[in-house]
Amino acid sequence: MTRRPDRMLAVAHRSGNTVAGLREALDAGIDLVECDVHAYRGVLEVRHLKTLGPGHLWDKWELVRRADYIRLELAALLDELGDDDRLMIDLKGTRPGVAAAVARALDEHGRDTAFTVCTKSWSMLDEFGPRVRRVLSASNRVALLRLRRRLRTAPAYGVSVRLSLLTPPVVAELRARTQLVMTWSVDTPQALATARRLGVDAVVSKDLAMLRALVAGG
Repeated sequence: MTRRPDRMLAVAHRSGNTVAGLREALDAGIDLVECDVHAYRGVLEVRHLKTLGPGHLWDKWELVRRADYIRLELAALLDELGDDDRLMIDLKGTRPGVAAAVARALDEHGRDTAFTVCTKSWSMLDEFGPRVRRVLSASNRVALLRLRRRLRTAPAYGVSVRLSLLTPPVVAELRARTQLVMTWSVDTPQALATARRLGVDAVVSKDLAMLRALVAGG
């Protein structure tokens, strides 16, 4: 997947965290569907919720008992995906071995499929071979400064940067050193207008209707 001259690419934020969400986004023609992957007791779990001890999962104001949570494993999501390569795996946490385990899962699924993998822990991307499209994520000013320094000596396939951190000159600099500049979260018409003004290549959004319109040329 590369930048398009006619429109920004549409990335469905978290839609890949359920089979139904993955299917809906793919059927809508979305360019890339994101899922979050955590490692827990040797299992690659697809979920946005973080681990809170052995009995609970959480995110901000949400608390879920593990006993009430329906677990989705990465292998099952890949089976649903088939030979479609429109998946971006966001590696969560820094647990040792998670990147290598995901790399093995992708190899077992299909060695010819070029998936996208994104993470804030950039060293984890070293576990993946050349067919994987590696995306470096930055969520704060310090990480963005590190990212810009790194790209001056080591160009990357893609980057994903929080919208509030970007300016047109920064986007131009990033685009000169990568194939794809993504930004998140773009969940309102105002945020989409800002992304257009900045000149990014792709927007990451939870608003599937807005992404559908973008794909349709709106």
